[in-house]
Amino acid sequence: MKSTTLRVCGFAVALAAAFAGAAAAQSYPARPVRLIIPFSPGGAADVPGRILGDRLTKVLGQQVVIENRPGAGSTIGAEAAAKSPPDGYTLFMISNTHFVSAGLYKKLTYDSLNDFTPITQITAAPNILVIHPSLPAKNVKELIALAKSRPGQINYASSGNGSTQHLTGALFCKMAGINMTHIPYRGSGPVTADLIGGQVQVGFPGIAGMLPHIKAGKLRALGISSAKRSPELPDVPTIAEAGVKGYEMVAWFGIAAPKGLPREIQTRIHGDLLKVLKTPDMQKSMRDVGQEVAYQEKPEQFHDFMKVEAAKWAKVVHESGAKVE
Repeated sequence: MKSTTLRVCGFAVALAAAFAGAAAAQSYPARPVRLIIPFSPGGAADVPGRILGDRLTKVLGQQVVIENRPGAGSTIGAEAAAKSPPDGYTLFMISNTHFVSAGLYKKLTYDSLNDFTPITQITAAPNILVIHPSLPAKNVKELIALAKSRPGQINYASSGNGSTQHLTGALFCKMAGINMTHIPYRGSGPVTADLIGGQVQVGFPGIAGMLPHIKAGKLRALGISSAKRSPELPDVPTIAEAGVKGYEMVAWFGIAAPKGLPREIQTRIHGDLLKVLKTPDMQKSMRDVGQEVAYQEKPEQFHDFMKVEAAKWAKVVHESGAKVE
């Protein structure tokens, strides 16, 4: 009798939880939703994040409030997201930088894979190798030759230790056999400002924020980090084409939530994101800022993608020799 009673009670608890989850999903969202972007305003993550937030606001019927939490290779924003309630009112813009940092920072307060609920990828984009026009190099081969003649004297900027920009530069240096000095910043905005001002000579930022500066002649584009050229800059070769055979690095962004997000709310957010991402207007808007829309049809597929990325970037960090200064 006792075991039967326990089974009945257990079933009742599970049934009540299911009804509670369904009710929460039906009323969601009842207030504004916070989207934590762990990078500075105006950069390769912030621009598409704000485009997405604007479109998602219209679909959700509640304001999506962007909260920039830059620094330490996205780990500051990730920690804030991981410690937030798993109620659907905090979303996190996750990226490959998130998993790069897991290989670089040894004392994180969260598990980069298991403390987050996957929802979907949103974009994929290469980085671009740019230099200040004062640097006497017209292409990648000339930059490599110059760096070899001035070991340690040429600086390359990144949006922070552990960022994709950092690792893109570190891998370039390793594969090209050169020594450039890494200068970490707190976000892409300051990197752009100092690149344009000539305080640093080389950078590997996302294409999104670089297009107007390249077209205005303020920065010189030497190579694209992906295996294919960018439609926005078809005359700029890939870094592999330009002389570093086998080189490839691609950044991506996605949306996740704190661990423990109810399945019903996860499904709701995923569905609303896909409504936005599949529209021609959204796809054009992303292409205009140098990115391509990318998504998974099911959250479980994004989780599988994240597991692969976690393993891949751990290996890349190790093989590149990148370190947090």
